[in-house]
Amino acid sequence: MSIRLKVALPFLLLTVVVSVIGVYVVTRLVTGTLTERLTNQLLESGRVVSDSFIRQEGQHVKEAIRIIYTAGLADAVDNDDRETVLKIVEPAFGSGTIENLIIVSPQGKEILHLLRDTTGEIIVVEQDTGAPQSPIVIPFLEERNPDDPPRRALGGNQVDDEVYYYTAMPISVDGRFGGVIILGTSIKTLLPAFKQVALADIVLYGNTGQAISTTIGAADEEMLSLLNIPEDQYLEIINTKENLVTGVNIEVSGRQFTIGRAPIQIGNDRIGVFAVALPTDFVVQFGASNRTVYVLVFTALMLAVVVIGYFVSRMIIVPLYSLVNTSQAIAGGDLNRRTGIRTGDEIGALANTFDEMTSRLQDRTIELEEKNETLRKMDKTKTNFIQISAHELRTPLTLIMGYSQMLEQDLKNNPELQNLAQGILEGAERMTDVVDSMLDVSRIDSNSLVLRKIDTHVNLIIRKVYKEFGSAFEERSIRFDTENLEKLPSVCADPEMLQKVFYHLVMNAIKYTPDGGQVKVSGRYVNGVVPPQLEITVCDTGIGVDPGMHEMIFQKFNQTGEVLLHSSGKTKFKGGGPGLGLAIARGIVHAHGGRIWVESSGHDEEKFPGSKFIVSLPAQKKES
Repeated sequence: MSIRLKVALPFLLLTVVVSVIGVYVVTRLVTGTLTERLTNQLLESGRVVSDSFIRQEGQHVKEAIRIIYTAGLADAVDNDDRETVLKIVEPAFGSGTIENLIIVSPQGKEILHLLRDTTGEIIVVEQDTGAPQSPIVIPFLEERNPDDPPRRALGGNQVDDEVYYYTAMPISVDGRFGGVIILGTSIKTLLPAFKQVALADIVLYGNTGQAISTTIGAADEEMLSLLNIPEDQYLEIINTKENLVTGVNIEVSGRQFTIGRAPIQIGNDRIGVFAVALPTDFVVQFGASNRTVYVLVFTALMLAVVVIGYFVSRMIIVPLYSLVNTSQAIAGGDLNRRTGIRTGDEIGALANTFDEMTSRLQDRTIELEEKNETLRKMDKTKTNFIQISAHELRTPLTLIMGYSQMLEQDLKNNPELQNLAQGILEGAERMTDVVDSMLDVSRIDSNSLVLRKIDTHVNLIIRKVYKEFGSAFEERSIRFDTENLEKLPSVCADPEMLQKVFYHLVMNAIKYTPDGGQVKVSGRYVNGVVPPQLEITVCDTGIGVDPGMHEMIFQKFNQTGEVLLHSSGKTKFKGGGPGLGLAIARGIVHAHGGRIWVESSGHDEEKFPGSKFIVSLPAQKKES
């Protein structure tokens, strides 16, 4: 798919989809889910009313604490001193917002009763209103626990015949029970305030299901009787676990209302039932009046977005096409190609940067080609030098070894000269190993390594390698162990080449393992891959390899540690060498289609974490 379609087609489809969804929402969902929207609004209004009761509860508690802890009040109540209580409480009551306050002594006597009338004047009630016998006061008087939590209730006041929302709290006197304080706010004050925040009319029910107050209409007896509910329904609602029981419709003054009812719960107390009411036709009229407007607006917006999107996409696509064509030409090798874009926006800046990058790439490519050609010539010269040097060295080394062996035989009666001849022979053998390694590396680098593959048993190869280093193991007191090698199936490989691989790995293990250490060769057959693999592990207890050197040690002429500090013997601890062994091992393993890698936690010449060199070779499928 072209970039034009990738940019324009999704943009166009997205615009159409969004527009169609918008039209569907306003024509179907907005007007088709009116009941759900109305229910959600009722739920929200009910939650707001519940929260308003809780906030009013908090206001009651705050005012109660302020009055309780007024200096001298607790003692005056405890002493049943009504005059002193009045002097202390009346100023605090007058400066607050509570409309009704009652104080009951520890003996259950109504000491003080204050009311605030509609003008704000404070009325001192002289008669006994029966507050001590209230259900929210009796438990305090019985338990006499100053730490009891507040109790709440809806109740009427005998003085003004108003319904109040009451909160009762114990009075504490030096940690002991000192009476009860009751604060109340009239429902006729609370409901209009709650209506403003809930955006819905409110109905409040008494404990038999009778409507005791409402904000719907004139709230007269006729209206309240219309809103009454049966007592069993009241009990069902006050005990329900639902947030709001909705779906009840009533008609008030020719207008339909939908009502949701819920219990008034503050803390663990359910003190009554309230209802929120919304006019049913509000949402219907709103949806119907705005449906056509929404359709026209979405249609116009869709057309405008399509037109604008077309021109915007062209402004983006045309320069991008030029960038794509230029980049394809450069990828094809035409470094003389340039975009030719000269705009002042971000695409123009990108094109200028791209052209500058291409120019620098062209100059750098020419420079690298020249240097690469030089390196190729140098590498060829180096390879030829190694091959020629190795071949030229083999002839004199062969002569030296032959004459040394003859001298060693002829000088049996002269031990001193015989030792000298033996030293010459050992040096020549060491040089022969180096020359052979150089030739092996040269063959690997030139891809001229010839493999003569036959069915080969790794166990036999490891035995041959052990024989070559038997004296070194004995001299260095290094223990050599094998594990599971006899059980391994044969592999199709060049046995001489594999012997060189494990020759170098075992020699390295000896060199970098301290005297008294251990070298272990183990094997396992891995059948979970294709083709199956033989994994042979050469594990030592030596100085280990730094994680950063796990790849470097397989490079030619790479040495671990300070080369000049290495000992001269090839099996001595940290013995020297040309740094070709692991490179040869990797080249031979790769030529067999296998892998070789090292696992080591790090280099440490005190703790000796050791190393594991793992060779993985393709194997034949094991017969079950």
